[in-house]
Amino acid sequence: MDIFTLFLKTIVFRPYVFAFLAAFLFAAIMLIGWPRTWRFWLISWATAFVCEYSSTRTGIPFGWYHYNGSTVGQELYFSDVPFMDSISFSFLLYAAYCVALCLLLPIGQSPPSTRSIFKPLQLAVGTRTGWPVFLLSAFLFAFIDMVIDPVALRGDRWFLGKIYYYPDPGLHFGVPFANYVGWAVVGLISLALYFPLDRRLPALSLTQSITPQLLLGVGLYYGVLAFNLSVTFWIGESFMGMSGLLMHLPVMALLILRLIGPRADSTSR
Repeated sequence: MDIFTLFLKTIVFRPYVFAFLAAFLFAAIMLIGWPRTWRFWLISWATAFVCEYSSTRTGIPFGWYHYNGSTVGQELYFSDVPFMDSISFSFLLYAAYCVALCLLLPIGQSPPSTRSIFKPLQLAVGTRTGWPVFLLSAFLFAFIDMVIDPVALRGDRWFLGKIYYYPDPGLHFGVPFANYVGWAVVGLISLALYFPLDRRLPALSLTQSITPQLLLGVGLYYGVLAFNLSVTFWIGESFMGMSGLLMHLPVMALLILRLIGPRADSTSR
């Protein structure tokens, strides 16, 4: 079967993955433009694929796990890695990056004519490619996988299917801690390659506030989170679902407080 046919079958077989991918492309183009978007996608996808290829053979950096090939012929694989799996890293990293930006970007002054409930964030290049955003993005990237991977491991109970397994299951609902370290490594490598390119590309033409565009990426992060939590509860894993929800509530609270919390009174004497 040729690659194009398998690609089309993958879209039909995994429509939710490609819906999230389309949302990522739209949100990223709106915020950082196409030249940065395709570089971000290519770097993060290639990094994820190399790391998955390595881990299934050497255990580095995710620890040992194996794809069982149960969907070969139904979806596209590169070597033994499903295409849909490695592309998922790209939109999840971008979504985590947007959440980190919302928490760390400087807040500007609202124009007098603007009555938005959201604070105006400024996409300063020094901040968006700085160490705090770099580290927080990688953390949030691994953090959302702490909801995704446990339910994905139970894919035989929903429409993902049983596509992989860990030879030595871990303590976190069967997922080894090394897996989350691997996710952080993918995020760190990808951003370490992307940030220098971002600094060298022509400056972005931005309005004073980029909060609305940034919220598209934040919505993607919490859309993926809601999807996976919904599946978790749907298959009857209530404790696992509540654990994932409670883990993410503090970050959600901080995000809401940063975006719509009390503002400094610029008219005070």
